Amino acid sequence: MGGAGALMVLWIFLGIALAVAVGVVAVRALSSRPAPQARRVGRPESAAVQEAKDALRGRYAKGEIGREDYLQGKVDLED
Repeated sequence: MGGAGALMVLWIFLGIALAVAVGVVAVRALSSRPAPQARRVGRPESAAVQEAKDALRGRYAKGEIGREDYLQGKVDLED
């Protein structure tokens, strides 16, 4: 029974080592996640501003305005 007992102790030791290794990997994976981005808190946009932003994006997507005009319009609407 000595050989069987030693084999059982070895399997228990390997199981514990595996559990510790999985725990270490899980902790490292969870701690390396980037922090969630904070939402911008402020006054909500009016429907008119949201509509203007949508129209600006649409015009840019259709190629009616260039990148510079789009970016300037975006800055103007943020004020």
